[in-house]
Amino acid sequence: MDSANDVLNSINQPVKAKTSNKKRKWREIEQLKEQYQLERDLKIYEDSLEYMLDDF
Repeated sequence: MDSANDVLNSINQPVKAKTSNKKRKWREIEQLKEQYQLERDLKIYEDSLEYMLDDF
């Protein structure tokens, strides 16, 4: 009976690991998206600053 429980427990454990890996990967993806968005936003301001400095 204990061996049957051990087998069931071992089957359930990798599922939890996969779920946490998926969550971690999605967090990384969201972080990259935010980083790219921030870089695009900063690029807009950088371009406008260069334009303003060229006028002086």
